Amino acid sequence: MTRARARLLKLLGLSFRILSAHRLRTALSISGLLIGVAAVIVMAAVGAGAERRVVERVRAMGSNLLIVTPAPAPRVAGRARQTANLTVLRASDAQALAEAAAGVVAAAPAVLGPVVARFEGRNVPTTMLGTSGAGLSIRKLRARSGRIFDETEARERRRVVMLGPSLAGALFGNDDPVGREIRLGGVPMEVIGVLAARGTDVSGGDLDHVVVTPLETAMRRVLNISYVHALYVEARSGAGLTALETEVRGILERRHPRRAGAPEPWLIQNQAVLLRTELGASRALRRLIVATATLALLIGGIGILATMLLSVRERVREIGLRRAVGAKARDIHLQFLMESGLLAGAGAVLGVLTGVAVAGLAALLGPWDLAISWLPALLALVVSTGIGVLAGLVPAIRAGKLQPIEALRAG
Repeated sequence: MTRARARLLKLLGLSFRILSAHRLRTALSISGLLIGVAAVIVMAAVGAGAERRVVERVRAMGSNLLIVTPAPAPRVAGRARQTANLTVLRASDAQALAEAAAGVVAAAPAVLGPVVARFEGRNVPTTMLGTSGAGLSIRKLRARSGRIFDETEARERRRVVMLGPSLAGALFGNDDPVGREIRLGGVPMEVIGVLAARGTDVSGGDLDHVVVTPLETAMRRVLNISYVHALYVEARSGAGLTALETEVRGILERRHPRRAGAPEPWLIQNQAVLLRTELGASRALRRLIVATATLALLIGGIGILATMLLSVRERVREIGLRRAVGAKARDIHLQFLMESGLLAGAGAVLGVLTGVAVAGLAALLGPWDLAISWLPALLALVVSTGIGVLAGLVPAIRAGKLQPIEALRAG
């Protein structure tokens, strides 16, 4: 063992003894960084969880997707009955888009409307979605049990439905609804399947509290309408959605000409733009909460600085005695830097453990979506240790400048 290593180990042991002799002060110094590091990890987990949830929600609605909906209808003064939205879109528009737009994989019409699902005295308000087989594929609707409707049932307007898991639970509890009969309004419907769970959309709406039926069944047997409420257009890739949006708008313009100066009678929602917007908001929030947690780290570093400055004042005689028997200024520097580094390292390690435990417990017991990443934990560990060492730099320099005779006299 070299002399330098032996001296380093001796200083390390001395640092442990000194810190152990002031347990309360040491614990308070460590706690500041512990709280800061734990806060960084928990806040980073909250931000990452929110970002992941946004992506999952948008993907649950369908990725690489344009959703065309009718624009709000203009209000006409004096008219008693007015529709909320224009009724310009038709089911045939989806076929035209699939055939004419080069970047389209599939297109499907859809109708949506509030209905009351009834079963043996249970009346549950829900949302009905009527669409085609292509619409089921675009919206990623799959059966958890039972089956989805086929083309024959869709073409013949069969009275068949699939229930979202939340609606199935509300109507049937733990019983299997497949093969049972419910009523939508006054129309009897056979339940042929229960959909796989999809969670919530970006606005927090329950995507599983829904009843799905063939398009023509919904339009003719339940709602009695000739127009559709939406067109789902799936692109080959997300990169081409902006160009496809322009192409879709042009095709609809040719199919539904409007008067000069009249507003566009439809709205086109671009899922890629929605995803970028939601992720931008989520990441901005993430940066804010991580910056707030980093402030807690700096406060912890200030706590170590105060502790080490106090330690220098209390140990003036010890420093003078060590200098008098041959200790060099760099030995004093190293001593105090080692003590601040030990405080910072202990606070960082305990902070990481505490942050991971708190984040895991919150994810287990609470309603939060948390995604623990080891990169923020590693960064918090390195940064907090660095802050602690820097906090000990000023006290170390101050201690090293003490002259032996003055230090002994002052002590």
